[in-house]
Amino acid sequence: MRQSIFSIDVEDWFNLSGTGCEPPPAQWDHLESRLEKNFHGLLELLAQGRATSTCFFLGYFAKRFPQLVREAAAAGHEIASHSYFHRLAYEMSPTEFYDDALASRQLLEDISGRPVRGYRAPAFSVTERTPWFFERLAAAGYAYDSSVFPAPHQTGGLATARYAPHRLETAAGALTEFPITVVPVLQKPMCFFGGGYLRLFPYRLIRAMGQRALDDNRPIVFYVHPREIDPDQPRLPLSLRRRFSCYVNLRSTRAKLEAILRDFRVTSFDRYISQGMLQ
Repeated sequence: MRQSIFSIDVEDWFNLSGTGCEPPPAQWDHLESRLEKNFHGLLELLAQGRATSTCFFLGYFAKRFPQLVREAAAAGHEIASHSYFHRLAYEMSPTEFYDDALASRQLLEDISGRPVRGYRAPAFSVTERTPWFFERLAAAGYAYDSSVFPAPHQTGGLATARYAPHRLETAAGALTEFPITVVPVLQKPMCFFGGGYLRLFPYRLIRAMGQRALDDNRPIVFYVHPREIDPDQPRLPLSLRRRFSCYVNLRSTRAKLEAILRDFRVTSFDRYISQGMLQ
């Protein structure tokens, strides 16, 4: 079976972008954090499945819990950036985005003692409103990105027909883009492999759609958040629609992840690249 990629967006239960309810960073220290327990739970699942992943850390949590960065790196997982303060890319200026991405990379490198090459924007917020995104990301020293969500999305999403990993040339250098995996259904792209999509759909459908992506000679990019294995997490006062997408089927996540790690060959982005898997 062709190799796929497993990734974790390392953030806490209250980091729900675009809902209007995510508290500002100045309040985060005063909120209960469930990150350590949940992140350790994901690391245990990966260890049981003998799999490696890419851990996209928020800079804020890397600074607050540096031991989590070091534990993940020591276990063989890749350390990558998920921004510093979880701000949506299209809500920042190009300079603000660059400064945020650079600060996050430098902090993660200082803590892990390893180069940080990968980036994922909060809530896949690279859109038509951020034409500068890839150039600024390359200027901040990143080698690859996994922020493009090539289907409709509540917060982000960027329409493209390029579903497979591909090379991008910018004025600041080249980047490899790993779009979040989608599969055409009735000629429309749909995601089945992370977040609310992974929790909503039955595993048989996820596995079947994953095989379609693999048959198309593409890796599946799986993604999960630590809060998604925590059905007892506190709840934010979200709209009915966002409450459904953020909290549906939380009790199903762990079993689905165990099945993914059993049925698919997964690795981190950096290992996928180093093994020469790119076309």
